[in-house]
Amino acid sequence: MNESPVGRLAPSPTGLLHLGHARSFLLAWWSARSRAGRVVLRIEDLDRERCRESYVDACMRDLEWLGMDWDGPLLRQSADLEPYEAACRTLVAAGEAYPCVCTRAQIQAAGAPHEGETEQRYPGTCSGRWSTLAAACSATGRDACLRVRAPAGPVRVLDRLLGPRSFDVGAEVGDFTVRRRDGVFAYQLAVVVDDARQGVTEVVRGADLLSSAARQQHLFELLGWPAPEWFHVPLVEDAGGLRLAKRRGSSSLQELRTNGVDPRRVVAWAAASAGQECDAFATAAEVAVGFDAGRVPMQPVLLGETEFETPVNEN
Repeated sequence: MNESPVGRLAPSPTGLLHLGHARSFLLAWWSARSRAGRVVLRIEDLDRERCRESYVDACMRDLEWLGMDWDGPLLRQSADLEPYEAACRTLVAAGEAYPCVCTRAQIQAAGAPHEGETEQRYPGTCSGRWSTLAAACSATGRDACLRVRAPAGPVRVLDRLLGPRSFDVGAEVGDFTVRRRDGVFAYQLAVVVDDARQGVTEVVRGADLLSSAARQQHLFELLGWPAPEWFHVPLVEDAGGLRLAKRRGSSSLQELRTNGVDPRRVVAWAAASAGQECDAFATAAEVAVGFDAGRVPMQPVLLGETEFETPVNEN
C-alpha cells in the first residue's frame, strides 16, 4: 500500500495572489487531502528586494479565506539559509557546480536565443576556471554566481497530467544558476532543498514551470534525494488569452475578499474548471471528498471578464 502523499503550498510574497494561484493551490490541496495526505506550507521569500511582509500576510489570509489548512509549522526560506549553503557546498565538492563571473551582457553577446526560446543559453565560459567563489572574485574583482553543470542529454520528466516529457537542459539553457551573484539562492535550488527537507512527495503547480522540473529533477539526483511526483496544471488565462500575472495587475484574491465575494464561489469555480462535480457554492473540504485528479483537463482555463465582478451571497 502506498504511503499517504505530502503536498505543498508555496506562495511567493512578491505580489498579491490572483485566481490562477487560487486554482493551483486548491488543486495541490485537493490532490493531497483527497488521499488522506499531508500539506505543508512555506513562504518563498529569498528575494528580499521583491518580497514584502504585507504580501506574506495577504497570502496567509487568502489561503485561509479559501478554506485551506496545512500541517506542521510554516517554513520561511529566509529564516535559515544554511540548508541552501550546504547543498551548494555538496555540489561544488562533487565537481557539479562552479563559479561564474559572466555578466548578462556577456552571455547575451555570446549568442542570441533561438526562435521560440525564452531563456538565454549559457555557453559554459567559466567552466573549469576557478574552484571557489572566493577565488573567482579575487582573480577578477567581480562577484560570482554559482552554476550547476547541465546533465548530458535529455532529462525525462513523467508528469501525472501531461504524461512523459523530455527536456535537453544543456541545449536549452546550459549550465544554470543555483546561487546568484548577489548571494541570493536561485529558485531552482531552493525549491529542491525545501521539498526535500519538508518531505514533499508531489508537486502540483502551473504548467509554466514544467521545464523547470527537468533542472530540479537533475538537482535531486545530484544531491541524492528522491524527486517528487510532478503534476503541472494548465494556466488560467484572461479574456485576451494572456495568463494571469502579478506584474500585469490581474485581479487579486484580496480584492475579491474586500468586495465581499463568497469564497465558496471561487472554490466552486476552481473545482468546475478542473472537471470536478460540485454545487455553485462549495467549500474546499467538500470538493476534496470526491476529488479525482484524472478529471483535470489539459487545456488552459479561460476566465470571463465578469466572472467575479459582483458579489453573490447565498442567503
